Amino acid sequence: MKKMKFFLLLHIIILLIYFCSFTTCSFANVNSNNSDIDINNPIKISEQAETQNSGETKSQSNTTNQAQSQNVNNNADKISTYSPSCILIESSTGKILYEKNSHEVRYPASTTKIMTAILTIENCKLSDVATVSHNAIFSVPASYAHANLREGEQLTIEQLLNVLLIPSANDSANVLAEHVAGSIDKFADMMNKKAKEIGCLNTHFVNPNGVHKKNHTTTAYDLALIGRYCMQNNTFREFVKKTECSLPQTNKYNKDNRKFKTTNDLLKENNSKAKNNYYYPYAIGIKTGYTSEAGSCIVAGAKKDGLEVIAVILGGENTEEKLSGRYLDCINLFNYAFENYSMKTLNEKNSVVKQISVFGATSETKNLNVLVKDKISALVNQKQYLPTPEITINDNLRAPISANSIIGKITYKIDGEVYSSDLIAESNVDATNFFSILIYAILIFITLFFIYLLIKKPKSRKPRYASPKHSKSKGNFRFTTLNNFYNKLN
Repeated sequence: MKKMKFFLLLHIIILLIYFCSFTTCSFANVNSNNSDIDINNPIKISEQAETQNSGETKSQSNTTNQAQSQNVNNNADKISTYSPSCILIESSTGKILYEKNSHEVRYPASTTKIMTAILTIENCKLSDVATVSHNAIFSVPASYAHANLREGEQLTIEQLLNVLLIPSANDSANVLAEHVAGSIDKFADMMNKKAKEIGCLNTHFVNPNGVHKKNHTTTAYDLALIGRYCMQNNTFREFVKKTECSLPQTNKYNKDNRKFKTTNDLLKENNSKAKNNYYYPYAIGIKTGYTSEAGSCIVAGAKKDGLEVIAVILGGENTEEKLSGRYLDCINLFNYAFENYSMKTLNEKNSVVKQISVFGATSETKNLNVLVKDKISALVNQKQYLPTPEITINDNLRAPISANSIIGKITYKIDGEVYSSDLIAESNVDATNFFSILIYAILIFITLFFIYLLIKKPKSRKPRYASPKHSKSKGNFRFTTLNNFYNKLN
């Protein structure tokens, strides 16, 4: 009996040792999972230029519409500009690369029309037809640009946008405002509401075209925000890069001689070597403006090798050589941006950044590749050292895990900007049969315990009756016992 009890206890002890060793190995896997994350592991940096795909992950500041003035790389000692107020920003992040008096309140002139255009695009179809009113034509001063529209003439929104943005027709702006809002005053209210939504700080519009009014004002900073917002719209981008357009014969105009050229000399390609040839091969728009009170103004965009920038010039004047200060400033700012900055791809989409060991997984699936969910591109100074990313894996990560599920995050901090992406699992991770083994071990333990109880020798109980007093004499005791035995037999 003692041997049987000994072997049963030994069996139980072996099962417990097996269970404890299995648990220890599992927790060792957890420690391995955490220690395997080596943020100092070098990650390849691609020199490929960033594209403008909406799926790409950029700086977190891309989710806001305000470029922060405190992020400015103020290189006033490196850049010489003629204009009294200007700013240069990177388009995708809104980061300020250069600014000079960018919050100074000034008149925008016809740069106003970019707000008119985006509101029209967001509220109309290009195929919609608008009718030219008397007020739309005759409220424009004679000295301002117009598209020779006729009262009662019917034109599509697309045709009106062309003459609004290419030759800067002020009558077209009035027609669009009345068509969208019902009146110029109501449209101005829409403009101001939109400006606040975009993040403008010191902008107040009273008309859709920029015809001079004392309380029609903005800043270079605010126009940069508006320009950046507008350039996120592909339809808008297509309009502002055009260099010419025309209006067809209509119900009120029977000639096809209304042909127009762009007012933006940055877009006018030619082979002239004259100093007043301002053509810039990387220019992509956007809108010029001029009044005697506002001076020469422009919201200009340029893109090279994936880097897109926006420059705003207000209050520009001609130089001593009778050259356009606004165009010279644009070219100077664009060259500065492209010579000193670039968009670098830090991680391609689905690139492997790490391999980890997953707790509770089968031996076949426990080694998991960690992938970058979205492409990460960042604006970097070409002389700037790229920092090591911070990689974090979700706490208590354990099997099972589905492929493409989010399991962590990768973050880069560059020059005050944060660039990040979720990390995902490359493949499915199957859970091991740990819990079934645990349950099985518990059942075996319980079963063996009950077996032990069944075969255990019960403890002797004291008789309820008093035991006879035995004589110290062995003979008397034997006699009494034998006598009792004899009596039972009979």
